[in-house]
Amino acid sequence: MLSLNLSGKRALVAGVADGEGFGFAIAKALHEAGASVCVATWPPALNIFRNLLERGKMDDARRLADGSLMDFERIYPLDAAYDSLEDAPEEIRTNKRYKDVGDFSIDGLGAALSNDFGAQPLDILVHSLANGPEVKNDLLDTSRGGYLAAVSVSAYSMVAMLRRLGPVMRPGGSALSLTYMASERVIPGYGGGMSSAKAALESDTRLLSYEAGRRWGVRVNTISAGPLASRAASAIGIIERMVAYCAANTPIPEALTATEVGNAAAFLSSDLARGITGSTIYVDKGYHVMGMTANPGASL
Repeated sequence: MLSLNLSGKRALVAGVADGEGFGFAIAKALHEAGASVCVATWPPALNIFRNLLERGKMDDARRLADGSLMDFERIYPLDAAYDSLEDAPEEIRTNKRYKDVGDFSIDGLGAALSNDFGAQPLDILVHSLANGPEVKNDLLDTSRGGYLAAVSVSAYSMVAMLRRLGPVMRPGGSALSLTYMASERVIPGYGGGMSSAKAALESDTRLLSYEAGRRWGVRVNTISAGPLASRAASAIGIIERMVAYCAANTPIPEALTATEVGNAAAFLSSDLARGITGSTIYVDKGYHVMGMTANPGASL
């Protein structure tokens, strides 16, 4: 009998700040499969996240199939815009939401993992990070700064995290990110350079799979997930319409759930997927295969 068993493995899921969204669902699925799970959270959201956990506000979301509550092995601060603490400008380092959390850079995260768990602390890396400060702007109305910020946090940070954490991952490790259909199709309203960032992320996945595979034996894949009306996705401004449109026009006409993405991520992180790397795996109820709407009169 095949078994999806992650017992004895440690995962880091970067981009978890509440009980919603794909990052949390992936963390929960990995935990259900037996992995110990650490998460990394954006510093301005860190105290809120910890308070939600301590006050039991996330107990329902954390409840596992056996009735117990998922515990995070560690919660680390991370602002993936910065490779090292020295890269962060002084106004960030001294900001009240940053100054007391310690080293929130990618290098600081790597150092903390090794300090807490030893020389090779990690088996699974999940990049669930995206930020486009001008996501509501048309691409033609996006500033250079807004565009580069979107690509930096949503795509380049995967390169930077794998460069730092790949060498401390155990043999047979898995690295995984999250992309979206806007990388290859026009999604009006999903702007600010985010479509470009997702396209870069998918291209980088292919090259990183070769480089990380040859250097450290790490597999690298990305999941192209359908839209989800999470708190983070509300920044897009049209997320409810995106969800409704896809649910009406997919081969399986229903809305995607975060759990379905979490389960796919657990599979890709397991030994059952040892032959899969460099791939974009669609978890979108089949929306990516559609060439026209099921209802020709419908519009986004």
